[in-house]
Amino acid sequence: MKSWIVGGAVAALVLAAGCGRQNANAPSVKEYEQRRAELMKRQGSAVARQATRPKPGQPGEGENAGLVAQTGGYQYESANKRDPFRSFVDEQKLRQVTQERGPLEQFDLNQLTVVAVVWGTGRPRAMVEDPSGHGYVVQVGTAIGKNDGTVLGIGDNSVLVQETYVDYLGAQTTKEIEMRVRSTTQGG
Repeated sequence: MKSWIVGGAVAALVLAAGCGRQNANAPSVKEYEQRRAELMKRQGSAVARQATRPKPGQPGEGENAGLVAQTGGYQYESANKRDPFRSFVDEQKLRQVTQERGPLEQFDLNQLTVVAVVWGTGRPRAMVEDPSGHGYVVQVGTAIGKNDGTVLGIGDNSVLVQETYVDYLGAQTTKEIEMRVRSTTQGG
């Protein structure tokens, strides 16, 4: 508050000096600088007095006892803190996506190939290959594909996957895609 008053007084003096009129009551530059130095000295001693006040429970405790003025400037430590200018919701979504993604969720469904199916059992399974040739066993409920796909069912030569797409307006659409075992028979 005091600095605001001092700043206002400085602005008023500059304005009065800039008008081109000599004011008989206006201080000279030298007088102004002396007053300003005295004021700064008083403010400095007030800060020093606050810093040396007794702590609560010690003799001399008053209304403002225990309050200490900060002598140095504030320094922000960003270690182990989130970026205050990024959306908290977006960070949570990104954290979920990066933590929960499995190897089959790194590829589009058209990049994956169904190699084999075991379907006559109580728990049908299928073997799916990624573009590099690595095979993965999937069953009902396995996450697959980039668009939050899930295996819904496994048939005699196919795997049924449900994917969720989000359009540019943010609306979600689900789509069922059937992945079939590729035939390798050759005609003779």
